[in-house]
Amino acid sequence: MDRKYLESTQRHLDNLTKPRGSLGMLEQYAGRLAAIYESLTISLPRKVVFVFAADHGVAEEGVSAFPAEVTPQMVFNFLAGGAGINVLARHAGAEVVVIDVGVNYDFKGLEGLLHRKVIHGTRNMAKGPAMTREQALQCMEVGRELVGRYADMGFGMFATGEMGIANTTPSAAITSVITSRSVAEVTGLGTGIDSEAHKKKIAVIERAIATNKPDRSDPIDVLAKVGGAEIAAIAGMALGAAERSLPIVVDGFISGAGTLIAYCMDNNVKDYMFFAHVSQEIGHKAILEFMDAAPMLDLNLRLGEGTGAALAMTILDAAIKIYNEMATFQQAGVSDSEKS
Repeated sequence: MDRKYLESTQRHLDNLTKPRGSLGMLEQYAGRLAAIYESLTISLPRKVVFVFAADHGVAEEGVSAFPAEVTPQMVFNFLAGGAGINVLARHAGAEVVVIDVGVNYDFKGLEGLLHRKVIHGTRNMAKGPAMTREQALQCMEVGRELVGRYADMGFGMFATGEMGIANTTPSAAITSVITSRSVAEVTGLGTGIDSEAHKKKIAVIERAIATNKPDRSDPIDVLAKVGGAEIAAIAGMALGAAERSLPIVVDGFISGAGTLIAYCMDNNVKDYMFFAHVSQEIGHKAILEFMDAAPMLDLNLRLGEGTGAALAMTILDAAIKIYNEMATFQQAGVSDSEKS
């Protein structure tokens, strides 16, 4: 990412009819987008949210308040346009693309769904590796390939989304291993489990890490042993966006775990990431701190699906419109106090 665009965009923003810097982060977002696109002409991009769906064998340990069959049920809901992400993506003017990367259900050529199934759910990571290394890499390639495909179709801004019952459990495991935080520090209530189930969830994650011994220095090893198919796809999506020099808006905790894997593979991918919000899931804050990342919003969200990312996209649109549509001091005939 060429930093010269940050300086050039700031000079333009400083000449708009406002006190310098008074639009705060909106100005920084506009500058970063110009640097990512490598252009001082920033147009509103076509936007898309990828919702990767997958199941988790660890759900059999009772770590979620919802049964595993909710994953395919929600896929049908996404395709019908009735989920939270559908509503917020429509509000943001973004398309929603639903991808089966690892659901333990046969959708039999269901229309509207992208069929990229690598596995029928992970194995129970409390008893052994969630996936093979090859499966993890295949799931990553799904995310990377789709960014390239949709970029070629003219999409210029991507948002991460996911669905998978029990996926806060592998997300917490990844976060604990990578950040060296204790499991208890990064494990939240997920879909709303009670205190007893929360204690059990912590114990299950601790057992998974002890059983699999993921290598912190090898992010693919961590992903394969205690991760998930949708988490892997999001990691690949982040790498793909960086390869194409396109912005990626990162949703909450599960998306954060995926981008954490990508970041550990290549720190430079962070330059292309906008962190939509800080989730109510406690582990997400640990991810943001590890990556030294500032979230755009703090709305106590914990739904996932890409909902926070869709909201953040509207803010990035606003930053682009400020950059393009505000008058300069000269155009408006307004005196610039900085030059008087």
